Amino acid sequence: MIPLHDDIPSRRPAVMNYLIILASTLIFLYEASLGPRAQNQLFMQWGLVPARFAGASYWTLLVTGKWERLLPLLTYIFLHGSWLHLIGNMLYLWVFGDNVEDRLGHFRYLLLYLGAGVAGGMMQVWANPGATGPTIGASGAIAGVLGAYLVSFPRARVISLIPIGIFPLFVPVPAVLFLILWFGLQLLNGVVSLGAVPVGGDVVAWWAHVGGFAAGIILLALFRPHRQEDYY
Repeated sequence: MIPLHDDIPSRRPAVMNYLIILASTLIFLYEASLGPRAQNQLFMQWGLVPARFAGASYWTLLVTGKWERLLPLLTYIFLHGSWLHLIGNMLYLWVFGDNVEDRLGHFRYLLLYLGAGVAGGMMQVWANPGATGPTIGASGAIAGVLGAYLVSFPRARVISLIPIGIFPLFVPVPAVLFLILWFGLQLLNGVVSLGAVPVGGDVVAWWAHVGGFAAGIILLALFRPHRQEDYY
């Protein structure tokens, strides 16, 4: 299922959501302007490489002032490996992010987005501590937005594209069903991937999705939007 839009209008422009999409797109355009070697160096420097955290706790890195080793937990969120990778992530953010920002406000929405991305990255490091390739992409942060959306708007409907052969089928799917199925697929694939040795190609950061989704729910509860009665 490919989400296209939901049935909940926002009360005000989702300025932060637009800025995140714009920043991610501009960064990708910069990546695309680089040659393959420079692009790989960029991913290795600013992507999340789990093996670099081996033997050192996050707290140790904080108190010893080794901030540069922690920065990839944030910067990996804004890197993408292909146009398809970028468009897929930004589509989910476009569909679900505006309503979550509407509930939280611009600043708290940004904190939730970045916090979920960091939590997702930490979960991916936990799941694959010896991985030497970079994890990149906004999907962990976006998973946090999906978790917050599930709690906030369980009765919403998501107009989704379901391709049946060559015929597109547009179906309104309850948000609670869409998002629980999405999370279940991430969790299932994450469990299957534990202990697996990657063989070539891109590796999906399933545990970043799982960790980000859970973090989004927790952060929403911590931020506690003022007008709880407005929840759909």
